[in-house]
Amino acid sequence: MSQVQQVELGNFGAQSILGIRTYSGYNDDSVEADALVNGLWVSRQTFQASETNRGVITDMSGCRLSGSVYLTNTTIQDPSTCSTITCDANGVATAVSDCGPTERCRGDGSCALNFVCSVTGSTIIDFSGRLNSVPDRCGYSLLSSPSLPGLQVMGVLKERRRRDMSFLDQVILSLDGNLISLEQGGRVKLDGRDLLLNSDPQLFHGVELSKDQADVKAKITASNFTVTVVFDGSTATIHLTGPNGATFQGLCEDSATTLSQVRVSQYSAADCNTIYADAADNSINCTNTAQWCGVLQTTPFDTCNSNIDPQPFISACSETLCKYPSQDGLECQFLEAYAEACRLHSSVRVEGWRMPTSCSGVQRAACQSCSSHEFCGLDTHSQKLRCHCRAIFASKYKPTGSFGEPLVCEKKSASVVLANCLLEDESIDYTTLHLNDQTCKGEMDNVTHMVTFGFDTERPCGTLIMANDSQIIYKNAIMTKSATSGAIVRHEKLHVDFSCYLSQPEVKSLAMRFKHSSVIQHVSSGEWSYNLTMKAFTSSDLTTQLDERSELDLNQQICVELKTEGLDGNAVSVVTDSCWATDQPSPTGNLRYDLVKNGCPNPIDETVKVTGNGQGTSNHFCFNTFQFSGRNSEVFLHCRVELCIKQGDNCVQRCSLGRRRRRSALPRYEDRNPALISVAWMF
Repeated sequence: MSQVQQVELGNFGAQSILGIRTYSGYNDDSVEADALVNGLWVSRQTFQASETNRGVITDMSGCRLSGSVYLTNTTIQDPSTCSTITCDANGVATAVSDCGPTERCRGDGSCALNFVCSVTGSTIIDFSGRLNSVPDRCGYSLLSSPSLPGLQVMGVLKERRRRDMSFLDQVILSLDGNLISLEQGGRVKLDGRDLLLNSDPQLFHGVELSKDQADVKAKITASNFTVTVVFDGSTATIHLTGPNGATFQGLCEDSATTLSQVRVSQYSAADCNTIYADAADNSINCTNTAQWCGVLQTTPFDTCNSNIDPQPFISACSETLCKYPSQDGLECQFLEAYAEACRLHSSVRVEGWRMPTSCSGVQRAACQSCSSHEFCGLDTHSQKLRCHCRAIFASKYKPTGSFGEPLVCEKKSASVVLANCLLEDESIDYTTLHLNDQTCKGEMDNVTHMVTFGFDTERPCGTLIMANDSQIIYKNAIMTKSATSGAIVRHEKLHVDFSCYLSQPEVKSLAMRFKHSSVIQHVSSGEWSYNLTMKAFTSSDLTTQLDERSELDLNQQICVELKTEGLDGNAVSVVTDSCWATDQPSPTGNLRYDLVKNGCPNPIDETVKVTGNGQGTSNHFCFNTFQFSGRNSEVFLHCRVELCIKQGDNCVQRCSLGRRRRRSALPRYEDRNPALISVAWMF
């Protein structure tokens, strides 16, 4: 015969009544019995429900807690939860943990350390829940311990949009000399080498590493301790478990520690502790930010409030958002930090909070790679992630409207280096920029993200060469590619003129006896420089140079070479305009004898020969030595040298063979500041 059973549960306070009603197709005698079940007296009573059915009611009196039943008026120890459980006469059960607030039950009745430290923004919430802020941009020790020899967890802070506020930028694990760097965008480096990670843990030098999107997890187990570090590019949560009795150092142990005692010089720039004071952001409503941060005390975060005190996180949130613009997902960062601390410390998952707080669509910092002067954040126009200039870096350029470093004129080249993050701040795409020659574009450095534009003698890129009263100027420009007629553009236009110039050396007289054989004058023109050298030789092929042992006789032929180094010989020539001798160091001495005049030999002196004048970056002339009548003193030689822009052979000096005069006028330039260089000889 079939039988149907129905189970009914009636819950009255802490007591429960379990009623089981059994129906059968036959009658039976009434049965009453008492029995001891799991320490509880269970009373069973059978009654007649009808002529054909009977029922059984079972009464179980006691306490229920977390799925377990306890006898009234009893107290027991539960080793699985390290708790003392009391069931009172009214059937109310209470449990008191035998572990402290910073301990965790091992499941065998013993307690172990259970610390959690949160570093978010510039704030540090240490193992004891104390809150402090770091005011600078240095590297600091977060955790170390004699019980964990060889291990140190460090954090490096840097500024973002404001100079006076820092954010955690990098977490470094040092383990027995091996360095593991957790960086923005989920990048992980081992001793400077990039690691490719996924959600499956991989072991590197005793450290388990895994990655889930932008979240990187590092886990170290040693000496019965377990240290877990989770870094999402903005917040680092450090969880530590292990036996009692250990001592720890670092800001996670005591966030109020004197910063100089835990600063790590290896990761601290020389000026990292410089304090800045930027103007307040008047658009921020601190009352609204405080209300926003207070959500940590409401559902669903309140499920963890008894395990992790939300007040330090609320304070950190309020202090930061009251001063720093709510950008780059910052308003959600502190909520994420609290939820992660709950998960690691108490295994409590705070769920269902992203949608109500509009944090479900927040993009995590996952730029491909930002340089040391950049950080990853949302673009205000496109709302896409990109690398932004850090505030201190940008402050060097923005006040003057500059986009990068000063012009560099070096030897035969010129270059301009622009910061791509400054260009992007103005919605300028560096790939649309070019020089006068549109084929000459900027080159991006993949590490620094600096863009270099330049030209040299091999690739002039449309450089214009011009002259004024005292300079020869090389001019070019960085400009935006011209759009075709009727096309639309969404990028700002840019036009940056830049030029390097060569100026004549200062007009001054340098005197030296020929026994010293040469004189050199260094010429600086803005950022370009060159050397002008005068040397004396006893041979017309310029192979035998006068030295300290050389002796000169009257009417002995000597040759003087005027040579430059550092000039572009394809664009500029050196012209010796005039050379003359005086009886004193001053080029304006009373006694004067001309050797070269207007670029040609003096026609009254047949011993003077000029070679290569205006043809390149050097020339020379020869003559026979002499002295002034009635004088036994030194003879001083002075030369006036000019630079000429080459246009064909316009700089070449054409002199008559007979009378040694120019066939044509001076080339098309006028230099009002020529070089004057002098030497002397003595008999």
